Amino acid sequence: MAFAYTAQPTTIAIPPSPEQFTKQSVILNWLISFAADMAPNPATNGSATDNSNNDLKKKIIINAFDMSTIGHLSPGQWKNPVDKSATKRDLQYWIDLAKLLEKGGINALFLADTYGGYDTYEGKLDNCIRRAAQWPMTDPTIPISAMAAVTKNLSFAITASTSFEPPFLLAKRFSSLDHFTRGRIGWNIVTSWKKAAFKAIGLDSPIAHDERYEQADEYLRVLYKLWEGSWADDAISPDTENDSYADPEKIRTIHHHGKFFDLDTRHIVDPSPQRTPFLFQAGTSSAGQTFAATHAEGIFVSSHSPKLLKPKIQAIRKQAAELGRDPQSLKFFATFTPIVGRTDEEAQEKLKELQKYASTIGGLVLVSGWTGIDLSKIPLDQELTSADSLEQHKVQSLLDAFTVTSEHVPKWTPRVIAEKAGIGGLGPVSVGSPQTVADEMERWIEEGDLDGFNVGYVTTPGTFEDLVELVVPELRRRGLYHEIPSEGGHTLRENVYGIGQSGLRDDHTGSKYKYDVFKEE
Repeated sequence: MAFAYTAQPTTIAIPPSPEQFTKQSVILNWLISFAADMAPNPATNGSATDNSNNDLKKKIIINAFDMSTIGHLSPGQWKNPVDKSATKRDLQYWIDLAKLLEKGGINALFLADTYGGYDTYEGKLDNCIRRAAQWPMTDPTIPISAMAAVTKNLSFAITASTSFEPPFLLAKRFSSLDHFTRGRIGWNIVTSWKKAAFKAIGLDSPIAHDERYEQADEYLRVLYKLWEGSWADDAISPDTENDSYADPEKIRTIHHHGKFFDLDTRHIVDPSPQRTPFLFQAGTSSAGQTFAATHAEGIFVSSHSPKLLKPKIQAIRKQAAELGRDPQSLKFFATFTPIVGRTDEEAQEKLKELQKYASTIGGLVLVSGWTGIDLSKIPLDQELTSADSLEQHKVQSLLDAFTVTSEHVPKWTPRVIAEKAGIGGLGPVSVGSPQTVADEMERWIEEGDLDGFNVGYVTTPGTFEDLVELVVPELRRRGLYHEIPSEGGHTLRENVYGIGQSGLRDDHTGSKYKYDVFKEE
């Protein structure tokens, strides 16, 4: 049977991956609320190990968070002998990772992506390249079919932007992937803001923030017309006697003439198991939250504290309800990086070893890119202040990001910031035994009312091996994680909403574009 996650009230948090957030100001807001100390919380140790009523506990949904690059969120670890990130250009890396995640019953492999290097630091790409700070990078879609071929339960969520390609091309690619994976595909919807990415594509500078979301909304509505409204379920009806494979009368031509997109076409791919891939999205601005409430099924929001999540989630849920959606059908996820040892002491020793390989400059390249602050202009050991700065707001936001949860640090310098961000990026990192890490995950689920996590890594596949071999068994012991299903063949959407729900829910915005009900204006 499939592992279906029942709808529950939810709330969460998430850190940035290059194109997941759509504007530097959004990233700064994330920084303010999300930077957290890496030390385990002793108050929670051993507090969440009661096995009573396990069947009644909400099951955590875990996605593995990776990127087809070196130096994802922990630049410098490529120097660590145990790290295999430099082998990501070898298909075997992805095949082995998929098998590992399948073994652990992980819900999905979530793949970040970006469309340009980080050139804020020193105003050029040199240190991005030299320090392997998310460079080089291959296309995340290419290994998907190979991974799908060696798994039956693991799903795949791919980041793709609405800013750089026509909807028709994206529709064709994701329909194809949904076929090849038998319905195990999700799309992380992003709008792009990075100037380097627009230069790489050969386009002018990014359009204004709110207009990007307006464009993305139209983009999605074009896709719904193609995915949901172009083909009837029975359009393919092979008739060998009459030499007819499909009925053209049951494949509708889509006519769309909007502000941003103009097309007249039939969708070229027949309906895939889900038709529309499972839709992920991250956005904390007003426009981003409205977009999420309208379109997203899985949502990432950010906070340094799980208790501060509820008001943010309630706002999105309220908007979703006003649009006629079941607010509990929106699933919320937080990024979470575990550093696990057999004991707390062993985990702390592992952290010390990891810190030996962290790249100071690589960390500054990423932080500079995320915030828009060129930290190369400030000596490594000079205290960072907003005084006399042309970018006072950005600098103060960056400082607030760290001081809000790390008041014990006497002086914030670029070096200290790089050390802080060099392990797991700027998201929460939990260091400890399987029990300690599980305690922290359970605390976030309970206090933040989350649905699950995107689990990031420091070294790969080491962090994911620890997740599968140490953390997941502890979560299962507590009744917080599903057992591995005896049968596969279920879609990503079924694994979230329940068996039989492969397509969009009836209350989803895209459902009104389904073939049997859609009427073009």
